[in-house]
Amino acid sequence: MALPSVPSLASLLLLLISSAAALQRTFEIDYSSNCFRKDGQPFRYISGSIHYSRVPSFYWKDRLLKMKMAGLDAIQTYVPWNFHEPEPEKYQFTGDHDIEAFLRIVNDLGLLVILRAGPYICAEWDMGGLPAWLLEKESIVLRSSDPDYLAAVTKWMGVLLPKMKPFLYQNGGPIITVQVENEYGTYFTCDYDYLRHLVKLFRQHLGDEVVLFTTDGAGIRLLKCGALQGLYATVDFGPGTNVTAAFLTQRHSEPRGPLVNSEFYTGWLDHWGEHHSVVPTQAIVKTLDEILVLGANVNLYMFIGGTNFGFWNGANMPYAPQPTSYDYNAVLSEAGDLTEKYFAIREVIRKYKKIPEGPIPPTTPKYAYGQIALVKLNTVAELLETLCQGGPIKSIYPLTFVQVKQYFGFVLYRTTLPENCTEPTPLFTFMNSIHDRAYVTVDGAPQGILERDKSLFINITGKAGANLDLLIENMGRVNFGRYNNDFKGLVTNVTLGNDTLSNWLIFPLDIDSAVLHGLRKERPASQPLSNAQLLPPAFYMGSFSIPSGIPDLPQDSFIKFPGWTKGQIWINGFNLGRYWPARGPQVTLFVPRHILTTSAPNNITVLELESPPQGEGKYFVEFVDSPILNATFGHDMKTGQWFSRGGQELGNL
Repeated sequence: MALPSVPSLASLLLLLISSAAALQRTFEIDYSSNCFRKDGQPFRYISGSIHYSRVPSFYWKDRLLKMKMAGLDAIQTYVPWNFHEPEPEKYQFTGDHDIEAFLRIVNDLGLLVILRAGPYICAEWDMGGLPAWLLEKESIVLRSSDPDYLAAVTKWMGVLLPKMKPFLYQNGGPIITVQVENEYGTYFTCDYDYLRHLVKLFRQHLGDEVVLFTTDGAGIRLLKCGALQGLYATVDFGPGTNVTAAFLTQRHSEPRGPLVNSEFYTGWLDHWGEHHSVVPTQAIVKTLDEILVLGANVNLYMFIGGTNFGFWNGANMPYAPQPTSYDYNAVLSEAGDLTEKYFAIREVIRKYKKIPEGPIPPTTPKYAYGQIALVKLNTVAELLETLCQGGPIKSIYPLTFVQVKQYFGFVLYRTTLPENCTEPTPLFTFMNSIHDRAYVTVDGAPQGILERDKSLFINITGKAGANLDLLIENMGRVNFGRYNNDFKGLVTNVTLGNDTLSNWLIFPLDIDSAVLHGLRKERPASQPLSNAQLLPPAFYMGSFSIPSGIPDLPQDSFIKFPGWTKGQIWINGFNLGRYWPARGPQVTLFVPRHILTTSAPNNITVLELESPPQGEGKYFVEFVDSPILNATFGHDMKTGQWFSRGGQELGNL
């Protein structure tokens, strides 16, 4: 028998050495010394949050390298269940969904990982990361030991956690700790059997060596339901908080062990119609220094916020959806730009540890491609055969989105007027049941808008037998608090005058697929009345070319919507997100360079839901080289105001 070749022996020896090194790798809690120990040595991490689901995979390495050069030891990331399983047992782990590729990049850069595996994550993400299809059982109690919920969680964790196990630090990977659930102390169920079930699942799939932890606000009542024996309890709080008092709260649950702030807020979230949140750099660096001087571990939430592309944004209650931008006034901007906050925080970190040597990746260039003319294609109603190729679902009374297996976007509900409405007649639902916005037309003529918590009835006119259409927009499911079982669509009956409307045709609209395959004009677009303030929801299209001979193009950009009101935009079939300059504060949307091309025209599709620009040469969008996120139409966030979310106070600025 021939002896193995020398390269084969060398490869085997290298494998044995790496395996032995992996066996020696340990990460654990030293309760006697109040610290973590990494490979037997005391260890304190300084970490930053980045959500791979909000940053295109094209830019993962750029953002992560900037985080490393700031002096971070680790990154923290959430795993959104619905991002990977948007429909039951239809898993997505490629492209921008490839969490394993993301973790490999993190590992290659020498960073560690704090993994927040869910199943619930909050994160200002649709339904807090829980998949909407869970609501197909209407009585399900989310985040509890409800048998149907536990069965779905068990199946999902059986898919996710085995993928994560090779990435554990003990196995040669970057993951040092894994969070179980998230801020469970704020949820009404307070179900310890549920938490125990999760611990059993995590231990079954990940083993007994990995450090499992929980995170809750720095309040004893929050830790009461959020903490559980066998899970290390950590807290979160923002700048301006009494750091000593906050960590004393953690000590109430963990008398010994490392001090950990798992979410130290570098900014705050936005809602449509409110002021863009800005947290002063000075307040952040002051409290960060107070945390680090105690030897505590800290994660900066967010280090980079990123973007809620498509329909992924969440909402809070009373119902307030978040915008497309998740800039968060974070350390790096939504587009990954270096900020004053970045360099100030880097200087604080430098006081406590050695900062990596070498250049910091620069801010990526931005390019203003200018104005792009659009033409009107058709109204939504005129394109129903294209947008709903399976045809409508017939029902006596309205069905919700999940009942017709439409989890995001839009559904059109159609019935006929039962009688003449020659005089304005009220159209409404009981119990505030438009979830979330209805664009109402009669035989194509706009009648008005119904909106959850804001516009509860409108008056309409029309002849008996006319088509009454309600195009319902899902503006994002509640991500925090007890109301994340957030059903969408018409969730109760619709009343016209004294009549309950019935005999509905329900059209689930697959706009993403239709746009990707190319919308085409079906027949001449209807001509609106000349001075109408509200027009039927309609599509507009245009294209532009980027010269291939110019070095370094395409580049990132931002797109704005002069004269447009509210809608959705796709570029080259990529769902960029929602625009709503009429309400603000976000005016521009981030356009990452990887969705643009120089080899063919770049196609733009706009769905305007209310009113397009008026006047000659009116239909255009504009690419600019800087963002506008702070057009203010609502309240102002003042210094001294509590960080609050759904009524929970999380810290003090």
